[in-house]
Amino acid sequence: MLERSFFVVLSLVASAAPALAAAPGRAAKTPPAGFTVLFNGKDFTGWHAESTMDPRLVKSMDADAREKFLKAGAADLSKHWKVRDGVIVNDGQGAYLTTDKDYGDFELLVEFKIGPKGDSGVYLKGTPQVQIWDFTEPSYARMGASKGSGGLWNNAEGAPGKDPLVVADRPIGEWNQFRIIMVGERTTVYLNDKLVVDHARLANYWKRSLPLLARAPIQLQTHDHEVLWRGIAVRELEADEANAILAAHGKGGFTPIFDGKTLEGWKGATAGYHVKEGAIQCRPGSGGTLYYEKELSDFAARVEFKLPPAGNNGLAIRYPGEGDTAYVGMTELQILDDGHPNYAGRIDPRQACGSAYGMVPAHRGYLRPTGQWNFEEVTVKGSTIKVELNGTQILDADLSKVKEFMAKSAHPGKDRKSGFFGFAGHGDPVQFKSVFIKPLP
Repeated sequence: MLERSFFVVLSLVASAAPALAAAPGRAAKTPPAGFTVLFNGKDFTGWHAESTMDPRLVKSMDADAREKFLKAGAADLSKHWKVRDGVIVNDGQGAYLTTDKDYGDFELLVEFKIGPKGDSGVYLKGTPQVQIWDFTEPSYARMGASKGSGGLWNNAEGAPGKDPLVVADRPIGEWNQFRIIMVGERTTVYLNDKLVVDHARLANYWKRSLPLLARAPIQLQTHDHEVLWRGIAVRELEADEANAILAAHGKGGFTPIFDGKTLEGWKGATAGYHVKEGAIQCRPGSGGTLYYEKELSDFAARVEFKLPPAGNNGLAIRYPGEGDTAYVGMTELQILDDGHPNYAGRIDPRQACGSAYGMVPAHRGYLRPTGQWNFEEVTVKGSTIKVELNGTQILDADLSKVKEFMAKSAHPGKDRKSGFFGFAGHGDPVQFKSVFIKPLP
């Protein structure tokens, strides 16, 4: 029988709530609005094959090494991957089918069909994986297959997303559809319209201590058994939608501390800031530390910020109410356009955006382009600080263990147990909005 590619028509809502699918199997010649077809039903235009490897290593290859790598993948593709009756067929062997393009924040639709003992997966940002397998196979039960497909199988045991929330697989031999939403490392998976992973971080299988790359390819895995694929389409997410998705999850317990109109409830350098277009903005050439009036111990904070070119500011953490928060507070978490040419070769890694200033460097490369809003969540518990920027964890630090400081400057406030939350301006018109606080027990 002739196989055709099908797309499920989704109804997306601005609140980033789960979309509703049209009747299963409804055929369409084009994907839903905003989606780009990744498989044309005829050939592998837009794809190549890669042996499974850390995408950081792939990106670091010189021209000669990359040419050999891709040549080996091409040989595997011709041997193990076919297009038959409008469907991608893999015999279970060979390199992984890989998009030519890298993707950052996106929504992905992909249909798959496996037979008995089928085992495969979808790699996101070059990283394993959204799991696919025969959930009825007794020999797979010890690995968790009876819990169904769709889980982030390479996450640590017991970690969010490791196991799917429900079994949503259709009978073996029938077509299934994934809808995958990824913002930074945050991954949501629907299998056949049922939520199986809810906004969990996809762990970096290749090196657990590193975050995922901001952008990397999507891959279809080979794993010893034939797999069929069709209906593959992607929609890249703009910054505002990505931020809305992040804001919509885990918001319980957060309270707004900025009314969008005034600086009511804020103290300190109130003359150095003003409210402009619904955001707190540092006055050009002014600044200082503006802080919210309620003292905090352990807490989580959410804030959106927008940087001008070369912009510099920071989040004051457990600030005592006077002095330079980078030293007398627990820390200043850097907010900096650290990719600007002004800073090229001039800043210490402990000054990069998201870093605990002068103490612990954050991972770089996760800021949105200048002029776009960034979404940051900070969690402060005891002596530890975690920073998640645009859905990717860029800092996980225990300041009680820091013994070396930038420029050998002491940080006497790093062990503070409480203080105020605020903004540490340095004269640039950096903007902040959607400021929320959640006290932690």
